[in-house]
Amino acid sequence: MQSTRRTITAAVTMTALTISLAACGGGGDDEGSEGNTNGATSGDAGGDGGGDPITLSVATFNEFGYEDLFEEYESLHDNITIEHVKADTADNARDALRNSLGADSGASDIEAVEVDWLVEFMQYPDKFTDLTDPSVEGRWQDWKSDAATTDDGTLLAYGTDNGPEAICYRADLFGEAGLPTDRDEVATLLEGDWQHYFDVGKEFVASSDAAWFDSANATWQGMINQVEVAYQDESGELIATTNPEVKALYDQVLTAAVDDELSAGLGQWSADWNNGFQQSSFATMLCPGWMLGIVEGNAAGIEGWDVANVFPGGAGNWGGSYLTVPAQGDNIEAATALANWLTAPEQQIKAFEAKGTFPSQVDALESEELLSSTNAFFNNAPTGEIFVDRAKAITFQPYKGPDYFSVNTALQDALTRVDVDGTDDATSSWDKFVADVEALG
Repeated sequence: MQSTRRTITAAVTMTALTISLAACGGGGDDEGSEGNTNGATSGDAGGDGGGDPITLSVATFNEFGYEDLFEEYESLHDNITIEHVKADTADNARDALRNSLGADSGASDIEAVEVDWLVEFMQYPDKFTDLTDPSVEGRWQDWKSDAATTDDGTLLAYGTDNGPEAICYRADLFGEAGLPTDRDEVATLLEGDWQHYFDVGKEFVASSDAAWFDSANATWQGMINQVEVAYQDESGELIATTNPEVKALYDQVLTAAVDDELSAGLGQWSADWNNGFQQSSFATMLCPGWMLGIVEGNAAGIEGWDVANVFPGGAGNWGGSYLTVPAQGDNIEAATALANWLTAPEQQIKAFEAKGTFPSQVDALESEELLSSTNAFFNNAPTGEIFVDRAKAITFQPYKGPDYFSVNTALQDALTRVDVDGTDDATSSWDKFVADVEALG
């Protein structure tokens, strides 16, 4: 089974080839590098549509919900054409951005960055445009904008979505197994900690041919995002292999996945995982808002999916992204205006309606348009209300240092060796994880 997640060896290789970013300035047009000078506000499109013809490239991954927004922006700007560069995975998007920044050429005018690797790129502020502008002050929840702001107050990225998590489930499979199917009843059923979630899973698999969840590595994302300091402390010390919380969660998820046979063993983002939706291979999965569009795409034609307003352990945020404007671009001012417009509350609500990418903007969270949103594919679930509740339940954001992405990749690989590939047991795979982390230095 082929997984799209890279091995730690590849991650270490990328580190060894690390781009000489810190000493290099941006290679692009200086105009607009001190912030958005066009005065674009959340309600306009940053201009009147005049000017010389410009093509702006926007690099994203997974589902941002921007396709219709690109068309809208082009209709408001006769001189602008948007080229969408969409990577198949976030991992590949990260690698492409690293390579283009290292070469000082090849980056898109706007580059999306995922929260797990934002800190890595924040180390090289000279490679990105300062996006500070009065029009965006107070636009985001503080923790969202703070994560993209340097110590000297430079804003390097505009927040897109957040990933407050709920549980997506197959109501039809629940009913066949004798479990409640109504989303409110399912929320009550699953209320509790991770062990309770797994215990309900044991009850389910005893009466079903389907697995309880898709994979250990997918479930891990929800568990580890509830650990305040998991892999690296703020001094930069790697603590992943000695942190008892990390080891306890690793043992817990693999016991559930393998010993209790709750996992479908489908490595997330793999072809087998995609096909698993059509084959009704599992009954539940962790669902940040952005996952809704992915589920709908993979499960097209399958009826029974719903969303419960609940999450093991109380709450969690998985993912969420940002838009950056690399300093090497030729159209920095126009790119900044587009990034500003795309991340305004009005546009982020439209993106949520298109693909479930939950807004990170303060005004959007109070919008009746968002609160009244439903999703037809998920049995007309009130997804706006559900994810607003899930967002408000989040009490902290985990600390993610510069090495978070590489360490988490190593941990995901360790889980995959046991749950998906079956090449290791939990102990031997953990030992390999320890060696991989030590190799990071």
